[in-house]
Amino acid sequence: MARHAAVPAMDRRSVRLRRTRRRSRIAALGLAALLAASAAVPLAILRPWETPRYTAFDTTTAVSRASLTEASRSESRATPSSGSWFLGSDIDPDAKLTVREADNKTVQALINGRDEASVPAGFDPDHADGDTGNAYEFSQCTWWAYVRRHQLGLPAGSHMGNGADWADTARRLGYWVDFTPRVGDVICFARGQYGSDATYGHVGIVENVGADGSITTSECGSAYDGKPFSRTFTAEQASQLQFIHY
Repeated sequence: MARHAAVPAMDRRSVRLRRTRRRSRIAALGLAALLAASAAVPLAILRPWETPRYTAFDTTTAVSRASLTEASRSESRATPSSGSWFLGSDIDPDAKLTVREADNKTVQALINGRDEASVPAGFDPDHADGDTGNAYEFSQCTWWAYVRRHQLGLPAGSHMGNGADWADTARRLGYWVDFTPRVGDVICFARGQYGSDATYGHVGIVENVGADGSITTSECGSAYDGKPFSRTFTAEQASQLQFIHY
């Protein structure tokens, strides 16, 4: 039987050296991957522009025109002062002595209730609303914003432009627009903001404002076949958005 030739000592040292170098490279790559993963965690938590998770919009629990106006009426009732006058059985003792009128009765309820302390000086609740019917393409974000605003009894124009244009168009028509969210508002996303289209921007509706300042939305898009979805934005994220009230 033939015997294997012995491997020279220099060759054995070369083999060991190559193995050692290979192990070192593997260990270095593993350490680099671990450090990269550790660094990514706080970035994912802290960056305010991260896109929120999409969920289906629950129409069964959504705010309605009646609940929006009733909540506002409840807030508008004055707290009686000490002592009382008898005003007769047909008088509501909690009724306000003066009511600011508006053609749109949902708007009237809001400016005399929920939003009374915040309405800008000189605001005209009967400004032109630009509404001649829903002129937006079915399932687009603008189509849904128009539909949902009318469900809530709030005004929306028919030719407000692309989503990114709505805030400026609304201001020109006389709408009250600012950076403070309220239930029922149109949310205006700038081009490319929070995943909106880089050319057209986006709009949605505020469905809820949390105690922590976060907002929950209803939104739609051409790919959703008229079925709205919902997202939740933190207070920090919401502060970067514009809101059309009425």
